Amino acid sequence: MKWKIADDRPIWIQLKEQIVKMIVSGQYQSGERLPSVRELAKDAGVNPNTMQRALASLDQEGLIVTNRTTGRCITKEEEVIASYRRAMAAEIVHTYLDDMSELGYTEVEAYELLRDG
Repeated sequence: MKWKIADDRPIWIQLKEQIVKMIVSGQYQSGERLPSVRELAKDAGVNPNTMQRALASLDQEGLIVTNRTTGRCITKEEEVIASYRRAMAAEIVHTYLDDMSELGYTEVEAYELLRDG
């Protein structure tokens, strides 16, 4: 995956968001083992401590599970993954509707544009 890091927000939050996207899109499957912190950090071009912070946050939220002997894995709880996916989709829709409103479209018109392609 191509990591995208911008200067406008903390890097660890951006890493976390991108890992979530990889999980909900199926790039990482439920129960799958994640690469090591060092591998992920090297791939993203960031400090391992920064990657560790992103992963620790995902661990606290229950999207990944850390095991001392096997490392980090994606949760096997499909509803947790589905919940993140729905939340991300809702945010995209909300952003779309806000942007369309700024262009002068009503909600109905914005939906019609989506439907009609």
